[in-house]
Amino acid sequence: MLGLVAAGCATNGLPQSAMDPAGPVARTEDQLWDLVFWIAVAVFVLVQGLILYAVFKFRDRGGDDIPKQVAGNTRLEVIWTIIPTLILVGIAVPTVQTIFELARAPGDEALEVRVVGKQYWWAFEYLGDEGQGVITATELHIPTNRPVALQMQALSATQPDPGPDADPAVGEPVSNGVIHSFWVPRLAGKQDAVAGHTRLLTIEADEPGTYPGQCAEFCGLSHARMRFSVIAHEPAEFERWIADQAKPAQPANDGLVAQGQELFSSQQCISCHAIQGYEAAAGQAADVRIGPNLTHFASRQTFAGGFLDVDDPEQLKAWLRDPPGIKPGAQMPNLGLSDQQIEALSAYLYSLE
Repeated sequence: MLGLVAAGCATNGLPQSAMDPAGPVARTEDQLWDLVFWIAVAVFVLVQGLILYAVFKFRDRGGDDIPKQVAGNTRLEVIWTIIPTLILVGIAVPTVQTIFELARAPGDEALEVRVVGKQYWWAFEYLGDEGQGVITATELHIPTNRPVALQMQALSATQPDPGPDADPAVGEPVSNGVIHSFWVPRLAGKQDAVAGHTRLLTIEADEPGTYPGQCAEFCGLSHARMRFSVIAHEPAEFERWIADQAKPAQPANDGLVAQGQELFSSQQCISCHAIQGYEAAAGQAADVRIGPNLTHFASRQTFAGGFLDVDDPEQLKAWLRDPPGIKPGAQMPNLGLSDQQIEALSAYLYSLE
């Protein structure tokens, strides 16, 4: 009991606190929560107070007298029917208003991003001319003070992403995807990503910063390691970021990086991962969409579903050595790479800035 009480005493400033909204969508939801919470508190106090009153007022005092019976008292029955009805109406009206308000399309000024949930990571594809075809994994970058319209889908872990123009309801492989739940507590409530459907969610951030998120629907062995971050920039900084991300990866020149680029093709990495600007070997697709897009891997903060740090070379090498051992259920197989091959691949990935 003390542990539960202590857990509820945390103040604002926690990285994933839904009680500390950082955008208009989250604030709207928080205002509804505040209203319902205090109504619930009033009901709780009233009901528990009446129970305690009855317990002490009518407790057994050793006599034979029984309390006065009120069964069939029409006045009391009408009162305790009307009061709950009014309470529920008082909750229902603002709840329905909030639902319709949040379901409203954000308008043409919104940045459109397609979100794809896989086991166990998130892909983010920026749509329209402004998006410039940029695709990232694990990190969603957005401008501040501007609505971001998310189009959310779920795909099978081994199914190539058909892209934003394909109908997500068509095709058996798509229906093999599991349900994920996109949740960044400080910016918006949860929204399920369901195979065969496109779900919509709007988020917006007031201030620059990093807002952690996670999958909130159990989706398999590494559900707890399916994290992501929403990174909010000032508008001008966001424009620079997306322009940099739209550039193709620079080809390797020589040395260890060139060896890593060669291994990237010969070890079948390119059969799952896209690198924009990479010239694939004959018969291989350079833009395949099964695993995360690695075009600017070194510019990211995390990888492997957001729980490993890009800045830690040892974590990257451990991942290349045995992905399923690091992340149970991961679809990336253990390729049996030697230490020398791991060094070369690591050098190549760090060159993708």
